[in-house]
Amino acid sequence: MAMTLEEAPWLGWLLVKALMRFAFMVANNLVAIPSYICYIIILQPLRVLDSKRFWYIEGIMYKWLLGMVASWGWYAGYTVMEWGEDIKAVSKDEAVMLVNHQATGDVCTLMMCLQDKGLVVAQMMWLMDHIFKYTNFGIVSLVHGDFFIRQGRSYRDQQLLLLKKHLENNYRSRDRKWIVLFPEGGFLRKRRETSQAFAKKNNLPFLTHVTLPRSGATKIILNALVAQQENGSPAGGDAKELDSKSKGLQWIIDTTIAYPKAEPIDIQTWILGYRKPTVTHVHYRIFPIKDVPLETDDLNNWLYQRFIEKEDLLSHFYETGAFPPSKGHKEAVSREMTLSNMWIFLIQSFAFLSGYMWYNIIQYFYHCLF
Repeated sequence: MAMTLEEAPWLGWLLVKALMRFAFMVANNLVAIPSYICYIIILQPLRVLDSKRFWYIEGIMYKWLLGMVASWGWYAGYTVMEWGEDIKAVSKDEAVMLVNHQATGDVCTLMMCLQDKGLVVAQMMWLMDHIFKYTNFGIVSLVHGDFFIRQGRSYRDQQLLLLKKHLENNYRSRDRKWIVLFPEGGFLRKRRETSQAFAKKNNLPFLTHVTLPRSGATKIILNALVAQQENGSPAGGDAKELDSKSKGLQWIIDTTIAYPKAEPIDIQTWILGYRKPTVTHVHYRIFPIKDVPLETDDLNNWLYQRFIEKEDLLSHFYETGAFPPSKGHKEAVSREMTLSNMWIFLIQSFAFLSGYMWYNIIQYFYHCLF
């Protein structure tokens, strides 16, 4: 469609704004990520002397980095409205988030809406596609202990074994509390046709807004982290004994992300901000771990039921623009999630000042050596 004369100034400003945002994002990454790595290197003696304190400090810096990513969308007008149960109530407990997956912007949305949930982001472990390992944020995720999973039938068994080992080595030793998991195993647009064919073949519900979940990673996580009593002593958790203060995994948080008109935001839009301000809606439902079956067939059915419910939630949202009320309530209550502009300013300032400091330190030692 041809551009009119009236639209030209607006499109020109949109292009300029996108270029400015991209330039800031690049600068932000160039100072924040190397600074994070430098701090981690300097703090290695603390890791040996007091591992728990080291991972606490690392987690705070990790939260700040994710806060910077969240701020890119925040200042573009991409905000979040939360529905359902208040997950702040379980922010200090161990939990798994089961999230539907539509686009790369889902991760950014979670980075934003979890910022005001205490230390959740600092103590969180992400399960994400292995391709993210090769992005600019990949080295940060590697240090933090996130798990990169390779998709595909031929890799599935091997990846589940690696996940089990990763949890044993990194989850409680780094004082992690929450795990973010996308059980669908890929984006909706890529998996919908295959999922619907599988559903038809196995007499399962026909879903259009979500796909049928895979249970492998969920089963590994539950078996590894749920505290079970056997002969009076704790089992599950790490290969080593559970921390005496740990109650094990306590909650499953069923998380449903919905975009207006079913038009998801991708990471390019989040960075460049060329889409008009949009409110993303996130619905939470909390399940006690005692209500979640651990046997394979029962767990499969339980997960299928959760995604059938997601289908109904999203159908209602796309029809009405709101999620339905929770059981026992007449009206659905939403909560606007906000970020503090002052807090964003402080963490961004810290990143740029740190980058300047480390640049001068490295430059000084370079001149001393050469």
